[in-house]
Amino acid sequence: MPQIRHRPIYPGLKHDRSQDKGGQDWGAECSKYYAQYSPQCLTRGIMAAWCTHSICYGFHSMPSSEGRDDIFSALYTQWRVPPKWVIYDFACTLGPYCMTQEGDFFSETKFLIDHFHAAGHKKCSTACFLKQSVTADPQLKGLNSSAAECGNSVMACICKSVSYMGQYRATLYMKTFLCIWNHTKMQKLAGYNTVHSSS
Repeated sequence: MPQIRHRPIYPGLKHDRSQDKGGQDWGAECSKYYAQYSPQCLTRGIMAAWCTHSICYGFHSMPSSEGRDDIFSALYTQWRVPPKWVIYDFACTLGPYCMTQEGDFFSETKFLIDHFHAAGHKKCSTACFLKQSVTADPQLKGLNSSAAECGNSVMACICKSVSYMGQYRATLYMKTFLCIWNHTKMQKLAGYNTVHSSS
């Protein structure tokens, strides 16, 4: 996806552009968020954005750990109009973060935690849970909330190869891999058989 706009700097926000550390200083109530983003658990890697059909919209390499700013920056700079729904492991903290930075832009976006990750969010409001929102919005009923997990598991099969490459080759390799993956998924969605016999 091409970049639509630049990410602004917010000098009035204390933690703008800071790495998520998982402490009370962030002002969130999610205990799972603190545990996941403690200094011992932080790892760098690849962040990918997936649609509900497990088609990858794009990816970027993270120099440190994945945090709220990675998701916010990707959504704000790459989407002309923000998605109606953002399904994310830590939507309970991502939603307020995005609304604090760009409230007008995200005013129509719902940030929801998928079924798989909801169990660990014991202190979070159920308003963040996809399961709760399904009762109010029937469109969410058939939503594949595990699409990102499925997509990320596919990415895991190239992680070892990518770890031995420089940045340029790794980016090219991932882009090629995901282009083939997306093409295959779109062919299946369109009802085409991707395996053809030669005559």
